[in-house]
Amino acid sequence: MTSATTPDAPSAPAESAPKTAAPELGEGERERLDLAIQELQVGAGTWSAFTLAQRVTLLRAVRTSVAAVAEDWANTASASKGLDERHPLRGEEWLSGPYSVLGALDAYLETLSRLAKGTNPLDGVKIDRAPGGRTRVHAFPLTGIDRFLLSGYTGEVWLEPGVTPNAARAAAGLAQRTPADSRGVGLVLGAGNITSIPVLDVMYELLAHNRTALLKVNPTQDALVPVYKRAFAPLIGAGLVRIVRGGPAVGEYLTGHADLAHVHITGSATTFDAIVWGPSKGPGAAATTRRRRENRPRLKKPITAELGGVSPIIVVPGKWTDADLTYHAEHVVTMRLQNSGHNCIAGQAVILSSDWDQADAFRAALRRAYASAPERPIWYPGAPSRMHLAADAYPDALVLGDRLLVEIDGDDDASALQNTEYFAPVLGVVSVPGTDQAFLDAAVAYANDELQGTLGANLLIDPATERQFGAGFERAITDLHYGSIAINGWTAFGFITPTLTWGAYPGSTIADVGSGIGVVHNALLLDRVERSVIRGPFRPLPRSLPGLNGGGRMTILPKPPWFVSARTGAAVSEGLTRYRIDGSVRGLVKTLLRALRA
Repeated sequence: MTSATTPDAPSAPAESAPKTAAPELGEGERERLDLAIQELQVGAGTWSAFTLAQRVTLLRAVRTSVAAVAEDWANTASASKGLDERHPLRGEEWLSGPYSVLGALDAYLETLSRLAKGTNPLDGVKIDRAPGGRTRVHAFPLTGIDRFLLSGYTGEVWLEPGVTPNAARAAAGLAQRTPADSRGVGLVLGAGNITSIPVLDVMYELLAHNRTALLKVNPTQDALVPVYKRAFAPLIGAGLVRIVRGGPAVGEYLTGHADLAHVHITGSATTFDAIVWGPSKGPGAAATTRRRRENRPRLKKPITAELGGVSPIIVVPGKWTDADLTYHAEHVVTMRLQNSGHNCIAGQAVILSSDWDQADAFRAALRRAYASAPERPIWYPGAPSRMHLAADAYPDALVLGDRLLVEIDGDDDASALQNTEYFAPVLGVVSVPGTDQAFLDAAVAYANDELQGTLGANLLIDPATERQFGAGFERAITDLHYGSIAINGWTAFGFITPTLTWGAYPGSTIADVGSGIGVVHNALLLDRVERSVIRGPFRPLPRSLPGLNGGGRMTILPKPPWFVSARTGAAVSEGLTRYRIDGSVRGLVKTLLRALRA
């Protein structure tokens, strides 16, 4: 994901005291930022005095305010990305904006309500063992409506090896187990691509860590600031949240501010390194190199981060029907083209078996689906230049309007595709040899060893082949070292599912940050998380019906509304959000009827 501070260039923090700032930051601006931090310090005391019951009441007020701005939110976000009111993909801004936040608030409310009553957030939640003795929490679905609307989809949170079920229950709730323990004021450097991310990151600071939050909005989201302020009005009024705008100078001043206890960034590894170590170019580069060599970071406070990467889409060979080939070609295209590819979790590297007798048929279906997806603006700053980099690296790439398809053949050098998060509509296809379990193991090794990052991995496999693999399939999933894994789904499903977790696979450090450090979302407030695993239906309705699905999962969706090829995706996405708001059964029925025409 590109910079959380500016669209194009990373910024660095001030190494010295907070009153020393970049020259372009005026005294009035410093005073404004200092005042916001002072107010949040007072708010930290207020928050620590709130009982759990009072926090529940406050979160309900936030839910009301988010519901009130949902339509403005989606419309403003769509307009900022060049999607007019008739564009078939504007539903993305409903799902990735207010829908995601409303779902998260509902889940956090459930967790805090349980804690307020003296019960455990994991009471009634199935807990068992994943391979390697890991504790596995079956975190989705937990409500009847989710079981119905998203039938066929399930989600699990795997905890780190050594965490027992009893230990998981004892820790569930994180900082809400000790609400009076204030952890100061945190800085959130907001993402510039998905409008729910800044809001969700602020909520996680407040609830998982008992920190009030200063949100610095990415300049690409400036149009959303009035919406954010209305959505957060109850928290702003209580002194728990402040929202500021600004470019690199503001980011530099705030990351170096002595009164901020923690930094969380959604952005790029380049920006992260600039914050922690200093600039990699220009007059300060030599000092940055020296600090790295001496392991003497410029940033003197803890930092967590979500930084993206090159996400694999492993296509396991099997006996697929023509309808399967078409459906999953559209599935793969969605993983790349949603939000015009400006996603940290966009699928980028399709891994096929060179020995699959249907590989050519799938490639043909993929080309058709990629070419026929609706056109849309490439709106994120810097994306055109990254597309030029891809075109220069792969001059034989297929140019399909506003998008590139790179098919790596023979002796082609795949290193650019493997190591560059294009953050743009660039999709690559690579091949590894083998069939059956041998291919799956080779593909997992390729994803782990050759692709940059560990944020999310996707895997498509038909039910008969998965059964054939037996325990070998779960072993392969265990060996896939990513923070979010989607089987017959897209990891973005995990992003919008609040009871799952979002973040890189554990093990990164400030010296080698990879896809980031720590997790967010995590509405069950689980400790020591390793990964989340999503499992979805291989076939849609009606082919998901028993007797037609080959023993796979049943779903009521003929085509998920987030597919870029869903004809009614915009209306269904808006309808699902409105159902989140008002619970109208009549409205839901209308939405489901539209979904049947997708």
